Amino acid sequence: MSARSAVRWAARTLDRAIPARDGLVVLIYHRVGGGSASAVDLDVAVFRDQMRVLAEEHRVLSLDAAVDALQAGERPTGVVVTFDDGAADYCDCAVPVMVELGVPSTLYLVTSAPDAGVLPWGVPAASWAALRDARATGLVDIQSHTHDHRLLHKAAAAEAAAQLDRSIEAIQTKLGHTPRHFAYPKAVAGNTASRAAVAQRFRSAAVAGHRVNRSAADLQHLGRVPISRGDDLVTFRRKVAGGLRAEGAARDVYDRWRYRGATT
Repeated sequence: MSARSAVRWAARTLDRAIPARDGLVVLIYHRVGGGSASAVDLDVAVFRDQMRVLAEEHRVLSLDAAVDALQAGERPTGVVVTFDDGAADYCDCAVPVMVELGVPSTLYLVTSAPDAGVLPWGVPAASWAALRDARATGLVDIQSHTHDHRLLHKAAAAEAAAQLDRSIEAIQTKLGHTPRHFAYPKAVAGNTASRAAVAQRFRSAAVAGHRVNRSAADLQHLGRVPISRGDDLVTFRRKVAGGLRAEGAARDVYDRWRYRGATT
């Protein structure tokens, strides 16, 4: 048995022993239909099947509605769909599927990318025009993911503030609204100074964690569940139900180790 298979077996065993509690499950996607070999680049047909499961079997909330409910002291039960980065295929491939099925989503945008034409690692980026068209559907919400995808776990206070403020200004200027929500790049939480800067500017801040969110205390450390191309519909349904928590915890530990020296 491979290490990954062993972790998943352990996660499923824990799910049977201790079922997930009700609450808000936030999903992380990155790419759909990009044609790459990346583990986070899903086939369009697979993504459509997943969105159909959400549309037919679950209450799908916008991020704003979910945060409103948590801040009001409610314990919302449902699913929020989020994307990170802003690859061109988000607008070209993912948005049409979600519009077809009536599923809202939030894109956490790397705001340097539309002007550069590529994300910092070379993936084609959505243009500002495409992002405006996506927002015009009424189902797409665009929020901040820093300006240059700068990881904030080692950033000085001034650098963190500059990354956040440049991203806010770009979205205000190009899209005409002020972002209210933030996702840490690589889902790695910032250091103390960065977390303070984020909390001053945004209603919520997202990481990873496979956690079900249940109260306003989660808002500056909003747990999200990564979806990858290896997830069949059984696994997808488990994740949407708040399961595979042990797998998420193991992934968090690994990611903190993997990105410990990274800057973007």
